[in-house]
Amino acid sequence: MSNWQDPVMAKRLARRYAAERRFRLIGLGAIAVSLAFLAYLLVTMLASGLSGIDLDFLSGSDSTEAATAGIWGAFKGSLLTMLVTLVLSFPMGVLAAIYLEEFAPKSRWVEWIEVSINNLAAVPSIIFGLLGLAVFINILHMPRSSAVVGGMTLALMTMPVLVISGRNAIKAVPPSIRDAALAIGASRVQTVFGHVLPLALPGILTGTIIGMARALGETAPLLMIGMRAFVSTPAQGVTDPTTVLPMQIFLWSDEIDQAFVRNTSAAILVLLAFLLAMNGLAIYLRNKFETRW
Repeated sequence: MSNWQDPVMAKRLARRYAAERRFRLIGLGAIAVSLAFLAYLLVTMLASGLSGIDLDFLSGSDSTEAATAGIWGAFKGSLLTMLVTLVLSFPMGVLAAIYLEEFAPKSRWVEWIEVSINNLAAVPSIIFGLLGLAVFINILHMPRSSAVVGGMTLALMTMPVLVISGRNAIKAVPPSIRDAALAIGASRVQTVFGHVLPLALPGILTGTIIGMARALGETAPLLMIGMRAFVSTPAQGVTDPTTVLPMQIFLWSDEIDQAFVRNTSAAILVLLAFLLAMNGLAIYLRNKFETRW
């Protein structure tokens, strides 16, 4: 039996408490450093670009003159591209996760697919850009620099993340839910789509947030499919030439005219606001459909 009043035991406890305090201080320090960098970024961007955000900037299109250049064309291109990405990647990613986790037999072929999906999630994004260039533009001859090609390319990049997060969310549902549904006569499909999927939906939406946020900030895949082009007219549909917010920021930051510095900072603020709005909507939907058991 341990004697807590023993000097050796007291010294051991003191070392343990000291280690816990050091770990807590290290964690607080990491949070403080991260918040400091974020605050510096926000303050710098607000100081440089807040004065440049007005109705003309938000409703105008790209221009060679900084005073008349606007963000609406790139913003609309981002909306169309994200819409195509979400429509393609979300249902296919969720269905693939359901099949692999609930219906796929345990075989070497399925194991090979699972390893391939995990590897695809770590592939550099520019590789997906080369794939989109080779397949969608060179082989299928789809319109270059369009939202549909950009969305399809980003959907290929986002889908492995959705599959992995979807499988983890489905796996987290207690087996007792499945057993109870099967015990009262529900079929396998009814059990999955009527009981397991609603409980896993919050986790699936969390993975969707991560995947879409990554896709929203990508530039390398879109460079490969020609979205660097100067587009002065906002796209009317997903097949029209367009650009996206990250690409517009990249183009303005490369301008020699120093007047574009304010436009670049203002565009970054718009991109951050767009990202926060998208994440806020996803979090709202996740909380709305969340079910506790």
